[in-house]
Amino acid sequence: MMKRYILLFIGLLLFGFLQAQNSGSSNLLIHNDAVRSGVGLGSVIAVVASWSRNNSILWAILHGILSWLYVIYFAITRD
Repeated sequence: MMKRYILLFIGLLLFGFLQAQNSGSSNLLIHNDAVRSGVGLGSVIAVVASWSRNNSILWAILHGILSWLYVIYFAITRD
């Protein structure tokens, strides 16, 4: 079970890396808007994982701020 989450995490990292490499000047404006909005993929995954484990809005907000750090912790400690 844990192996599946680690593979999913690695796949998401590779996907993000490839997307960053493929973004050219035509996608520069779109990328800047997404960065300015403040909500990234790591934050969304962290909030969903935190909510599924704790059912607490305060923990979900804190884990959303920590984003990828919590996602890695969640993947390692998940049963």
